Amino acid sequence: MGDMAKVQLQGVRKVYDNGQVAVQGATFEVADGELMVLVGPSGCGKSTLLRMVAGLEEISGGTLTIGDRVVNDVAPKDRDIAMVFQSYALYPHMTVAENLAFGLKLRGHDKATIAKRVNEAAQTLGLTEMLDKLPKAMSGGQRQRVALGRALVREPAVFLLDEPLSNLDAKLRHSVRTDIAQLHRKLGTTMIYVTHDQVEAMTLGQRIVVLKDGVIQQIDTPMALYDRPANLFVAGFLGSPAMNVLRGTLERGSEGLVVAQASLRAPLGDATVDAAWVGKSIAVGVRPEHLQPAVAGDAHGFDAEIEGIEPVGNEIFVNMRHGEQALVMRVAPQVLPAVGESIRVAIQPQGLHFFDAESGERLNHDA
Repeated sequence: MGDMAKVQLQGVRKVYDNGQVAVQGATFEVADGELMVLVGPSGCGKSTLLRMVAGLEEISGGTLTIGDRVVNDVAPKDRDIAMVFQSYALYPHMTVAENLAFGLKLRGHDKATIAKRVNEAAQTLGLTEMLDKLPKAMSGGQRQRVALGRALVREPAVFLLDEPLSNLDAKLRHSVRTDIAQLHRKLGTTMIYVTHDQVEAMTLGQRIVVLKDGVIQQIDTPMALYDRPANLFVAGFLGSPAMNVLRGTLERGSEGLVVAQASLRAPLGDATVDAAWVGKSIAVGVRPEHLQPAVAGDAHGFDAEIEGIEPVGNEIFVNMRHGEQALVMRVAPQVLPAVGESIRVAIQPQGLHFFDAESGERLNHDA
């Protein structure tokens, strides 16, 4: 195949007639066989972007290439793509087999080809036992697998998935997410997957495009985005519970570096930073797992009041307050002071992220 199914966007824009800019100018490449996730809050332009790749939405500017072919003006049916939506309306009066075969019949494939592809897709998705069933006799997760199967039988070069799990309950979402990951591994087809759910993005994407207000914020692997977010938006969007952000002036005190404001004085341990930042207004990001109960001899602890404790099985989220600042700490199950009591906590300096207080852009202190 070579890179038959590479998808390239070069400055792809979407401006509506009323002047609203839905996508500012997207430039990225989805490698052949890659599962790329587009993620961001609702209204960020991710579905619009996917619909432009599909040909369901006209491109206002820029170039879209699938394989080696510019497809800006190519009809959706000629783009060699298949799309799976969140509302996977199956034909209620048709069996699973008929639902899977329907699109192929319309395209005039012969009976033998249709039967072969339907059986292969059913096997891949674990639907073989259900080929004679009607949709109403199936669970939501099974119906969603039939919707995936409808795309699969077309053997497209590129799969486009638009929030395919948002209609499923949490448990099913997890199992169908696993199905999709396995499907991708098995087929090695290029996939572009849109979701607003950061957990889905982190678990499924080989790379993730983070969007906000029609602008790409960062493109990278899940771990790279988590470990080195490019700005405060990405830092806060990925990760659950969200990253703690301490805003204040960076000071060098007797206890080393401190981020300080009216009611906050948080020592940063033995963090090393650019000397030029001292005295500047700054935003310091600390993931909940990098905030821990201070141990004896921790010179850089500070006191916080416990406002709530949420046990989630193998770990505990501790909601705390230090002056005006709300904080979340993630710890292994352990005996903690009670709600309303004070706890001494310390920031793990290896987990610090520094951002410009104004622009929100990452300041690179580990280069």
